[in-house]
Amino acid sequence: MNFNRRNFLKGSALTAAGITLSGCGTLDSDRFSYPARTTLKAKKPGDKLNIGVIGVGGKGWSDWNPMFANGENIVALCDVDRTQLDKGVAAIKEKVPGAEVKCYTDYRKMLDECKNLDAVTVSTPDHTHALAATRAMRQGCSVYVQKPLVRTIWEARYFEKVAKESGVITQMGNQGCAGDGLRRNVELLHAGILGKVTEVHVWTNRPIWPQGVGRPEGSDPVPDTLDWDCWLGTAPLRPFKSGVYHTFKWRGFFDFGTGAFGDMACHTMNLPFRGLRLEDVVAAETLMIDGKNNETYPNKSIVKVTYAARQGMPAVKLYWYDGKEKPSADKMPQVIATLGAVPNTGCLIIGSKGIMCSTNDYGQEAYVALKGEEKMKSTSRHEALVDIPQTIARCKSNHYLEFVNAVKGTETAYADIDHSVPMLEGMLVGCIAQQIPGKLRWSSCQQRFVGNELANTLLMPYVRKGFEF
Repeated sequence: MNFNRRNFLKGSALTAAGITLSGCGTLDSDRFSYPARTTLKAKKPGDKLNIGVIGVGGKGWSDWNPMFANGENIVALCDVDRTQLDKGVAAIKEKVPGAEVKCYTDYRKMLDECKNLDAVTVSTPDHTHALAATRAMRQGCSVYVQKPLVRTIWEARYFEKVAKESGVITQMGNQGCAGDGLRRNVELLHAGILGKVTEVHVWTNRPIWPQGVGRPEGSDPVPDTLDWDCWLGTAPLRPFKSGVYHTFKWRGFFDFGTGAFGDMACHTMNLPFRGLRLEDVVAAETLMIDGKNNETYPNKSIVKVTYAARQGMPAVKLYWYDGKEKPSADKMPQVIATLGAVPNTGCLIIGSKGIMCSTNDYGQEAYVALKGEEKMKSTSRHEALVDIPQTIARCKSNHYLEFVNAVKGTETAYADIDHSVPMLEGMLVGCIAQQIPGKLRWSSCQQRFVGNELANTLLMPYVRKGFEF
């Protein structure tokens, strides 16, 4: 990777945009305990929201459709692929024949023209999340933004800053947050059932998209239905290649996505991050890597991320595995005795009084074995856990409508910035560790790596002219 050239490009673009990294003086010490916020455009419970959609197809389809099915007004659709716009309009008019829906391929134009929006969904490639969402928030719109919220650490703090200044509701699209099982398992960890926890293992069967590959040579004609310039957005110009980036394979490229770690840890790390009240990450190091190259995240890796001690709890070493790598079965004899094998995805939380193992991406189903127990039991059936009281409100419907209701003031968004930004920071430190060898020391207060300027070149995004923040 040509870091000197890349660093120059980033620095020049961001300087032109007047953007700098935040220091400790601009950060709130209580950012982990925000009170419930209400949007400046607060609606009464019976009112309908006017929603603008940025990213109609793919994951976007499953984000805005539950809101539409709830009766909210979808008044504007934006997608760089006009085939997705046609599909979205057809679906809306099938249910509401007289509906008027404005269509755009450029979200900048949509936000400039549509001043009646209460909320916006952003379900696009990672590199376009931050600019689209913050422009919407500055117009007073609450935002539902697909995970991993943003692509770089600087964008995460900028997102947080704009959300707080604008007084809007945000929700990151890690939909497992709405599950009763996840919230119950977080309650159990808060109750201290595992004692002092110092070690966590989190693994995924992703990527299921290309990683460990270089940039393809040549170019192909851009389809008439695709606005390639808007698809690139803030990213540096590169030629279109059919079947390489749009619609799904962009995730592994540094310029567009965050790889398996940034994509899936929003789900699989959710339980230990919440349950152990993890806060500041202090170090990260890649222990194993396969397929390292200049364009994309690796085929597989193992990364150790260290979280600081907090609130009377010890420091935690969190081990991340991707590319179908898993922790050793020797780490979890009770899991093997109960389930017969290490699950394909999940997390293992090891404490002084026992262990907990989640067996899916969302922390919804989990098993526990307390000290001295040779086999595990479901957290919903273990007799030692049944009397632990409920302390977390349950979602009334689903993750999408929780966001809608939060905008209307009847629920609290469980993945608002108080959760999404600090969790994402640790994940993105891990993503940088996949690119920069050696142990990286991170200062959350300073928002910089200590003694590693090469790693610091990756904190901020490239910003192409015309797409400035």
